[in-house]
Amino acid sequence: MDPRVPHVVAVVLFPGVDALDVTGPAEVFTLATKRLARDGSAAGGYDVRFVGEREGPVPTFSGLRLCAEETFASWQREIDTLLVPGTVEIEDNHPVPRTDAAAVEWVRAVGPGAGRVASMCAGAHLTAAAGLLDGYRATTHWATAAELARYPQVEVLTDPIFVRSGKMWTSAGLTASMDLALALVAEDHGHEVALDVARIMVMYLQRPGGQSQFSEPLAHRPSTRDDLRRLRAWIGEHLAGDLSVTALAERAAMSPRHFARVFHADTGTTPAAYVERLRLELARRLLEQTDRTAQSIARESGLRSVETLHRVFRDRLRTTPGEYRRRFRPDPAGAHQPRIGGTVPHG
Repeated sequence: MDPRVPHVVAVVLFPGVDALDVTGPAEVFTLATKRLARDGSAAGGYDVRFVGEREGPVPTFSGLRLCAEETFASWQREIDTLLVPGTVEIEDNHPVPRTDAAAVEWVRAVGPGAGRVASMCAGAHLTAAAGLLDGYRATTHWATAAELARYPQVEVLTDPIFVRSGKMWTSAGLTASMDLALALVAEDHGHEVALDVARIMVMYLQRPGGQSQFSEPLAHRPSTRDDLRRLRAWIGEHLAGDLSVTALAERAAMSPRHFARVFHADTGTTPAAYVERLRLELARRLLEQTDRTAQSIARESGLRSVETLHRVFRDRLRTTPGEYRRRFRPDPAGAHQPRIGGTVPHG
């Protein structure tokens, strides 16, 4: 592709689309284009086009109206990046993904020929319905991941804020769409351009692979039992202590086997996994907010040893404690500097 020719970003519009899925990335691409033009770069920047079933106003989930400049039927150009936003309906206080038949058909038709496909939040469901995610890894908003997993040929990752798998890119919650767009800019035009855009937007550049969509206390459903609710609060205050199943069962006045069964039914996870994730959350905060050594952090978080600290970061976040701190520690002056990372809060 001639670098002087603008990179064509075709954004799919349909009734009920989440506005931030569209406007957030569009702002990132526009600011990147202005940054390139200001420096007299030979790169052409981005030509963001909004495409819908019909030309004209398209109502969004929030009621804001966006404008489709071209139609699915009239589109003739090659697409460098196909951007697929999503939408949900709220049922019983739970987001349920929805797709649009006309948008699905157009994505199915043009997606294979696009340079890459970027699905924002629940847009992964639309892309999956078009068959484009078959054989790829993908993420989506954590609350709709189970629905995405119903596509048997899609490997769903529930934790990352975005995933790149071949030419398919998918992001988590709404605000993660801007993280993904920054990563696309970094891939196209390098770290410095993406860094400048992140500074202007007062946001971090994309976090390293495996960064969680949300903090661990939010990752588990609320307790339905007063005794376990109190126990879970106590666990969070005593992470450096003995939190074995035997010790927790004794505190809950249950046998270890009965406690493990009741705890799993209440939280959806085992006591050991629950404790490890809370300890990881504390270790992350200590790396971000203090200068403590790995040994000190391992001890205070309850992970005990530096070896265990590294194992948990590797298994859960696909990074190391040192790399995590390098990317997320505020600078010495106290200002948070935008960072850039690799591939893989709450929006």
